Amino acid sequence: MPQPNFASYHVRKWFTQVEETLANETGALADGEPVRKIVVAAAVHNPYAGRFSENLDDIVTDSPKLGEEFGRRIAEAAGGQAIESYGKACLVGTGGEYEHGNAFLTAVFADPVRESVGGGKSWVPSTGKRGAPGTTVDVPLAHKDALYVRSHYDTVTVSFTDTPGPDEVVVIFAVATRGRLHARLGGIKADEIQGQDGLH
Repeated sequence: MPQPNFASYHVRKWFTQVEETLANETGALADGEPVRKIVVAAAVHNPYAGRFSENLDDIVTDSPKLGEEFGRRIAEAAGGQAIESYGKACLVGTGGEYEHGNAFLTAVFADPVRESVGGGKSWVPSTGKRGAPGTTVDVPLAHKDALYVRSHYDTVTVSFTDTPGPDEVVVIFAVATRGRLHARLGGIKADEIQGQDGLH
């Protein structure tokens, strides 16, 4: 077991990825501000790699502290820019179970991130899979206050050249500053959100 260096976890690497889209795929310039997507990820040792355990508390217990650090890093990368959508994902090394990745992504991890982006009434869309270093994963994005805002259904694709190792989990959180450029499929608009139930 590697020595803990962040709460009870051993974090081998932190990653921050920022992309800014100025025009859509046909070259039409942004209808307003560009879309800025920010991804923060951490390669974390999986204490359950190679063995089955009914109890996953070694992952879950300190995940709120991990969430606070994710939130801090996201806010720093955003530089004061408002966040409108979010999503989370995991990449589990081949020595672990997909369930181990999900143990990092529970609500107690996500809630501090919500706070860092100004709150969020909707649930955080999530995905994940097992794989080797270089495996890609599409992180789903949706509006942080109303899931029925179609313009904010989006993804951001990430991969990491040297992780996850067999005994690692890459924990990933992504945010965006607006919906898709030139979204035109109807539905509730972001400025029409009622903010009551996380859906409308």
